[in-house]
Amino acid sequence: MHATLPLLERTDFPAIKRGPLQTLQVNLGYRCNQACLHCHVNASPDRKEMMERDTIDLVLRVLRERALAILDVTGGAPELNPHFRHLVSCARRAGTHVIDRCNLTVLSEPGFEDLAEYLASERVEVTASLPCYTKENVDRQRGSDVFEASILGLRKLNALGYGRTGSGLALNLVYNPLGPFLPPPQQQLEQDYKRELREHFGVEFNQLFTLANMPIARFGSTLVSQGKFESYVTLLRSAHRDANLDGVMCRTLVSVDWRGYLYDCDFNQMLGIPLAGRRASPRHLVDLLDDDLAGAPIAVARHCYGCTAGQGSSCGGALAA
Repeated sequence: MHATLPLLERTDFPAIKRGPLQTLQVNLGYRCNQACLHCHVNASPDRKEMMERDTIDLVLRVLRERALAILDVTGGAPELNPHFRHLVSCARRAGTHVIDRCNLTVLSEPGFEDLAEYLASERVEVTASLPCYTKENVDRQRGSDVFEASILGLRKLNALGYGRTGSGLALNLVYNPLGPFLPPPQQQLEQDYKRELREHFGVEFNQLFTLANMPIARFGSTLVSQGKFESYVTLLRSAHRDANLDGVMCRTLVSVDWRGYLYDCDFNQMLGIPLAGRRASPRHLVDLLDDDLAGAPIAVARHCYGCTAGQGSSCGGALAA
């Protein structure tokens, strides 16, 4: 696999600083039951990295002592971590809002048949990846029969109230482009998704989030192999909008890897770019117990244009209409 960090380090991306910390985005490990081309963490069934119980308990301590509003749990497939339910249940008892970034197919994995019911019982917000509303496109990006398993997962969630008006159980879908181009306008694509999924599969959901593919990991390496890396990065830079800078997720979020080390975002985590700030040594969860990070600089590189290009892109979808 081609290393993309050397191609991204030199940048003229605007300098930005952190605001108050609101969200802890925790990667519970890189193991996944899928191996998608666009996956920026190179997750797969063969990965062994998993967050251990003592680190998860430190996550819970940070959430309590800092009174953070949101725990955003990701992977890999975060549910494959054996301590997933311990983390979620303890966080919910502390009053933290929990987001599970679910790939949908894990809901049908052996041993996880009750996972959807568990998520509903803890009132967890589910943000699920579904890169298209057609079988051909989804299976091309994520693997054979993934679309059918995803629809099955969505129907399970719908049956429990997820995505239904008045249930209070939020179900959001995530779209990634199939190639080196920007996502279409989020609002219009959301209408298309809702129409197609309702008419053909009886599926309902709350919001669609459009995310730009980052030129890192598998996707970035594929671009290098195809000779399209520079043209894609140029596309992102040319579509940059200063207006999106205020809304980028790194201003209020810290990304935590499976060992407990801190990064400005999930993408920097995968590139090995440590949290920018007042210390030169790697920062760990324990540092958050006495340092709020507000006002600290954010580490940037050329891939950051993926978050500010066009309508913008964040873990919560587009930044602008």
